[in-house]
Amino acid sequence: MTTGQHPATQPETEPTDEERLPTVAEQMADQLGGWRGLVESSIPVVVFVVVNILGELRPAVIASVGVAVLIGVLRLAQRRPVRHAVNGLFGIGIGAAIAWRTGEARDFYLPGILYGIGYGVALLISAAIRQPLVGWLWSVLVAKGSSAWRDDPKLVRTFTGLTVLWGVVWLAKVGVQAGLYLAEQDTALGVARLALGYPPYVLLLLITVWTVRRVMRESEPTPLPT
Repeated sequence: MTTGQHPATQPETEPTDEERLPTVAEQMADQLGGWRGLVESSIPVVVFVVVNILGELRPAVIASVGVAVLIGVLRLAQRRPVRHAVNGLFGIGIGAAIAWRTGEARDFYLPGILYGIGYGVALLISAAIRQPLVGWLWSVLVAKGSSAWRDDPKLVRTFTGLTVLWGVVWLAKVGVQAGLYLAEQDTALGVARLALGYPPYVLLLLITVWTVRRVMRESEPTPLPT
């Protein structure tokens, strides 16, 4: 090596502690169970609505619960995750039990209505006390338990606004179902349950993931020129 020459310096690369954030599609697929999860969760409700229109309440209850159980069994046989199937069976089972006991088809949808009211109110309360539920759900489902967003005022405002949006939409769609329930419109209530189920949920998820990722990119420090 000639005197005065220095070995070429190689840029140092520091290992990143944080793993790559899942993409929007990956997060959507995880929350919804993919297209299969969307379809499977809707089938028992569709079966209940159709059988109740063509026949009577109790055959509709038996058919919907039977289909929900069959979906769970098929998933087990195929060694696929059963979380979404179990959640669906739980919700269908409670509604079916109430409808069977009261003899009113509309009571099949009552647990979902009550759950929606409670969820919407909880979202708005959490935003009012500056503990937005959407932020904490993001910590659990995406950020691997990290609550670093609490130290970023911009992210806190973002999650608060998103939580209010979720709460308002949730109460609006459950308000439509509650109105149909009180009007004893069983068939319309079933159609509303399907139409106001996943479509608003998917839209809210897309808005949430896109908004949070954009704000997080804007909050990242700009690397200094070398």
